[in-house]
Amino acid sequence: MIDSEQDNWRKEISVYERPVLKSSIWQLVNTIGPVVLLWLAAYWSLSLSVWLTIGLSVVTGGFLVRTFIIFHDCCHKSFFKNRRANDIVGTITGIMTYVPYLQWKHSHTVHHATCGNLDRRGTGDIWTMTVDEYLKAAPLRKLVYRLYRSPLIMFTIGPVYIFLIDYRFNRKRAGAKERFNTYMTNAGIAAIAGLLCWATGWQAFILIQGTVFFISSMAGIWLFYVQHQFEESYYEMDEKWDYVKAAMQGSSYYKLPRILHWISGNIGFHHIHHFSPRIPNYYLKTVHHANPRMHDVQEITLLSSLASLNFRLWDETSMKFIGFRGLKRMRHAQASDAL
Repeated sequence: MIDSEQDNWRKEISVYERPVLKSSIWQLVNTIGPVVLLWLAAYWSLSLSVWLTIGLSVVTGGFLVRTFIIFHDCCHKSFFKNRRANDIVGTITGIMTYVPYLQWKHSHTVHHATCGNLDRRGTGDIWTMTVDEYLKAAPLRKLVYRLYRSPLIMFTIGPVYIFLIDYRFNRKRAGAKERFNTYMTNAGIAAIAGLLCWATGWQAFILIQGTVFFISSMAGIWLFYVQHQFEESYYEMDEKWDYVKAAMQGSSYYKLPRILHWISGNIGFHHIHHFSPRIPNYYLKTVHHANPRMHDVQEITLLSSLASLNFRLWDETSMKFIGFRGLKRMRHAQASDAL
């Protein structure tokens, strides 16, 4: 893409890179309000039906996904114009979603700056090995990678480890401010959990919050995974890597039903978000429909996105994701050609 065309894109969407206070406040009301009310409704419904409680908790989990998108926008400084407002709301929503604000802000910024860059993998992304790297790996590393890439582990054990364990600790080389923010997040989580256990009983807390946590964390991991792990994604070595191509070719448009777009804060318009992280989530859909250039991206649906569960390795020869079975067939074909 030539620079002038990229400049034209940026000019066209720059008007949407300014958060609107009224819209942001309304989104806080229609997102965090339902989280609180639905959680209370789930508790009160225990006297009627456990299944009703679980159902309400599942819906609460959906609204917590939407809460995470507010947290996510605050990390990009795109939810409010004021930096301090982003930091305060980001820290509060981080406590609600079990994610330390400044720690995640750092790793996610790196993710945006390196997405699809084969030489700069490893921070804020899904562990991805190339075919060549996998074939040269030691048996133990291959086993660990296979387990990591197993859908059963990635979407069940994975969320528990990431949100409940990994995020409780500071990263190496974290500054004093970031470390304090992590400690404050941990203290906030513990305080809220303790208060709810005291007010509702630990059994009710485990049932309700356990369901809310499982649904929201699993959905969050899935959304992050599927929007970069599709067959014809984008990966290049550093000298060939291009930010715009990484955004428009390496991020998908996840075409979801309207209600799921709303509950997921329009994060399905992921190509637009990566092209310009300063666009608030409530403008992503508008930008997509207003600019025909934004339609020339990989579109996936709920059904077609399931295929991503089979993708395990990036094949630098075909420039596509393949699965372990695909690798086996490829190696068998190569052996046959060699005979």
